Amino acid sequence: MANLVLPDAVLVKNYISGDESALASLIERHQSKIFGFIYSKVNDRDLSDDIFQDTFIKVIKTLKSQSYNEEGKFLPWVMRIAHNLVVDHYRKAKKMPYQRETEEFSIFNYMTDNSLNIEGQMISEQVENDIVKLLNELPDDQKEVLMMRMYQDLSFKEIADLTGVSINTALGRMRYAVINLRKLIEKNQIILTN
Repeated sequence: MANLVLPDAVLVKNYISGDESALASLIERHQSKIFGFIYSKVNDRDLSDDIFQDTFIKVIKTLKSQSYNEEGKFLPWVMRIAHNLVVDHYRKAKKMPYQRETEEFSIFNYMTDNSLNIEGQMISEQVENDIVKLLNELPDDQKEVLMMRMYQDLSFKEIADLTGVSINTALGRMRYAVINLRKLIEKNQIILTN
């Protein structure tokens, strides 16, 4: 109770000297003014709590480092710290808009991880192995055209030139390769999906 009548400057000196209860008295004395000021600027209770805590973290660091210049104006000094933190919040929000989670909005709706998990990797490897087995069952001329088209990304004109056949023959071989692959997939009941 005696602390309630002590001036702020005395409580600050007592806190710097090691009396932790002096800071508690200062916070209790000015909490409603400081919190009210912050809330009036941000209009969000949770955010106001965060800024209030950050304000007193700065106050404690400054007092502990003994770089506080005592001018008998503790409350205006703390209010200036709070004001600067509010300004910092709005600067950050301008660079990256802040959105609280609601029923309509969740950050997790926009976050994706396209990398495969272990199961996905195993399925992908199995699909690739199945495709290689299927390709090896195709006649050589069909396999050659399909490999050049799908894996080397060659045009049918380039395939025709490299294999010494007409474009129509290259197209026909590709068509038969696809038809035969479908038959092999159905026959072996292979599921090519990951």
